[in-house]
Amino acid sequence: MLYHLFYLLHVKVTAFNVFRYITFRTVLAILSALIISFILTPRAIKKFQEWNINNGKREDVPDRHETKRHTPTMGGSVILIATIIPTLLWADLRNEYIWLVTGVLITFGIIGYFDDIRKLKGLNGKGVPGRTKLILEIGCAFAVSVLIYSKGTFATQLAIPFFKHATPDLGLFYIAVCVLIIVGTSNGVNLTDGLDGLAIGPVLTVCATFLLFAYLVGNIKFAQYLQVFYVKGAGELTVICGAILGSGIGFLWYNAYPAELFMGDTGSLSLGAALGTIAVMIKQEFLLVIVGGIFVMETLSVIIQVLSFKWRGKRVFRMAPIHHHFELKGWNEEKIVVRFWIISVILGLIAMSTLKLR
Repeated sequence: MLYHLFYLLHVKVTAFNVFRYITFRTVLAILSALIISFILTPRAIKKFQEWNINNGKREDVPDRHETKRHTPTMGGSVILIATIIPTLLWADLRNEYIWLVTGVLITFGIIGYFDDIRKLKGLNGKGVPGRTKLILEIGCAFAVSVLIYSKGTFATQLAIPFFKHATPDLGLFYIAVCVLIIVGTSNGVNLTDGLDGLAIGPVLTVCATFLLFAYLVGNIKFAQYLQVFYVKGAGELTVICGAILGSGIGFLWYNAYPAELFMGDTGSLSLGAALGTIAVMIKQEFLLVIVGGIFVMETLSVIIQVLSFKWRGKRVFRMAPIHHHFELKGWNEEKIVVRFWIISVILGLIAMSTLKLR
């Protein structure tokens, strides 16, 4: 919106030429999202407390989480607002990728919203039935994947980190892979969102990594030099990554221990789906497994726990997802969160190293 205004003005006023640069608009998106988050979040906390929108009682968490039951939730709605507004202000709205990621944020945010509402009104913190939620997620992810696939210029090859010549072409099967990535990442972030600041930390790491990759793969010279897929128009995703980064930092200010606000499924499902969609668009599908290793670990812990109990009648972990296992081992919450953040940063650095190790 503002991008187009300044783009027109730069013809007459040379100073406005700076608004043509993705890097400058990304900085503006980060700052705008941060300011919006700082303005809206305290007001949201106050309103949610008045409306009794809180975490409620849950049976799938350790007993010491009882102290969190009155903490407001659905903070993801603020994250979405603080992300979408700067995106509309500073991104090039002629870019299809921007609209697709924004659409994913909104649709998965709506699914998460109804899940949160159901948890508030239901018994024992139960939300939308898992099968129903999964069907809705797959449907949304499938629609986006088909739209991405239908772009004639979009490659259906997979980029495998550390191997520059390993680029298998999946053809039509690529749609199924996209759906798996989007839905898997969405639920991975959702499972990670169990302690104060735990999920948003790795989200910021993944987002910062993808911000860099989006800029590089969208620039034909950098892409050729680094031997990564060049994706025309993907550079504009840098702006929306910046918006997510800014809104996430603003949210973390209030979500850090002891949390004043939880993101709820409204935030975790939408942020995870957006990151999965961006990974597909910038052709870094396998890289997401590395940089999003925390989400993978949390998801695998749940799968292993369920399968082990079903087949052997025994549990591998004291409780899943795995962060609850460490809680029951006696680790305090701050230690778990910080250690998971450290692992996430290390994985982010490993992911960035793949740019040269090919």
